[in-house]
Amino acid sequence: MGLDPGLRRLALGTLLAAYPGPVPPDWAVDLLADGLAGHTLFGTNIHDPAQVAATTAALRAGRPDVLIAIDEEGGDVTRLAHATGSPYPGNAALGAVDDVTLTRQVYAAIGAELAALGINLDLAPTVDVNTADENPVIGTRSFGADPARVAAHSAAAVAGLQSAGVAACAKHFPGHGATVADSHYELPTVDVPPAVLRERDLPPFAAVVDAGVRAVMTAHIRVPALTGDGPATFSRAVLVDLLRREYGFTGAVITDALEMKGAALAAGGVGPAAVRALAAGADLLCIGAKVDADLVAHVVEEIVAALDDGRLDRARVEEAAGRAAELAAWTAAGGTAATTPDGLGYAAALRAVRVEGDITGLAAPLVVQVHAASTIAEGRVPWGLGPHLAGAEVVRAVAGETDPDELRRLAGERPIVLVGRHLHRLPGARELVEALAATHPVTVVEMGWPGGWRPAGARAFVTTYGASHANGRAAAQVLGLAG
Repeated sequence: MGLDPGLRRLALGTLLAAYPGPVPPDWAVDLLADGLAGHTLFGTNIHDPAQVAATTAALRAGRPDVLIAIDEEGGDVTRLAHATGSPYPGNAALGAVDDVTLTRQVYAAIGAELAALGINLDLAPTVDVNTADENPVIGTRSFGADPARVAAHSAAAVAGLQSAGVAACAKHFPGHGATVADSHYELPTVDVPPAVLRERDLPPFAAVVDAGVRAVMTAHIRVPALTGDGPATFSRAVLVDLLRREYGFTGAVITDALEMKGAALAAGGVGPAAVRALAAGADLLCIGAKVDADLVAHVVEEIVAALDDGRLDRARVEEAAGRAAELAAWTAAGGTAATTPDGLGYAAALRAVRVEGDITGLAAPLVVQVHAASTIAEGRVPWGLGPHLAGAEVVRAVAGETDPDELRRLAGERPIVLVGRHLHRLPGARELVEALAATHPVTVVEMGWPGGWRPAGARAFVTTYGASHANGRAAAQVLGLAG
């Protein structure tokens, strides 16, 4: 016996699905006609602007008011520019510059680009306050470690995006910045009383609510004082009592991807996670990146079964689907076209570069790029100084494996410029840098979250606060190495 058509359509109205490849398969378009709220685009869905515009047109053929979402944060997390790196610096760089007008301009430019391609929901900005230097998943995605500064720039980012008619989604509530684990792989715990959250993590969310943010994304993190043993995504105390009643948020609550281990393992699968998130007060359920028609059907069946057996109240699911529809209706109104200054992102990245020490005399150095793995959020995006250099030799190194003597031999009389990301938490990186600096003139370029570490013996320490294409060009220019 098939599902009740009305309940099936209701359940579909709470889901953000996804699909593989650059061309939407028939099932992805057909589900939109059946009531699916929308799809999220990932790097595998994107080849070039013309193809993306054709994709969004094909999705709107399924239903004109479809939500088409993307993670376009600028900086280290980009989908549109995943093949080259973003032409914009990320939040850490913008926070370092600390010009809220610039932050608004950068996000307005990102919003204008998305709107021109037919994308109407940006799963950005990240408004987490990155208070843990060892944080493996936020880092340079954050505007910084100071709640007031993060709050000001978060509000500016939301205003910029939404001026283009693209809905902003502030993430990850109630704050992922103090974690030292990645919720893609496990359930991180932030074991602090609510008073600490209100002082440290929540001011940016208060600021974006005041700025009229249309959506807020949940965090798959455990805050025992509020969430018990489960993640915030499944907690009414977080999503209803805190976000809606205390902070007055009236827009759509969107879950982080339910396929992530922080949610799926806690619930026993994506389907049960969807039910628990809806019951807790979430409105739009992001299933994840690896989605097919069978997975969507499974999630819908779980939701309908929960409606039948009383785990979910129909009024709650109707409320959720209604908020998703309101979000889509808001984006249909469009925004105000704005002129983006030429080279805005590159100029912004240049303003963010910080230099400690002496960077003179770097003509024709040996550039050593230390391998660093990407997070799932970032994906494999090119980074480094290589594309921006005029004639310098670039070699790759692996911390803990590459012999410093081999690098010294390659460098000869030349200075060494060592480029890395999050060197302070990369095993073997400190030892490699300091071994080289003991006998050779070494300039370190940190393109990740800098932390408090500075290498002993290095001539200079250069911080870019991100590894986007714009950040790399800015570093090369500051060092006098740009082509």
